[in-house]
Amino acid sequence: MPDALDNPPTPKASGVVELPFHVRWSEPSVSYDLGRREDRIRVYEQVLREGTEDDVRYYIDPDELKVLFEDLVLPPHVRRAWSDWIARRGGTKTAW
Repeated sequence: MPDALDNPPTPKASGVVELPFHVRWSEPSVSYDLGRREDRIRVYEQVLREGTEDDVRYYIDPDELKVLFEDLVLPPHVRRAWSDWIARRGGTKTAW
């Protein structure tokens, strides 16, 4: 979990993206439109599960993470870690 996720100068992904192979390693390659809520959810799930710190910094918007968090399908250990992060930043901690 990167320390600087909510650091404004960090460039963020936007528009249509394809996740790197180490994040989405199954074929075929898929494009995601980050302007669509459903696609953002899929990107956030995959990046939080499989991404590096740099991937998280690039693909995850901290404010949007707070909005989408309850709808993300995540393994329990990932959900716990991010739930704590959200709670420390003024969001609601989930019961995990």
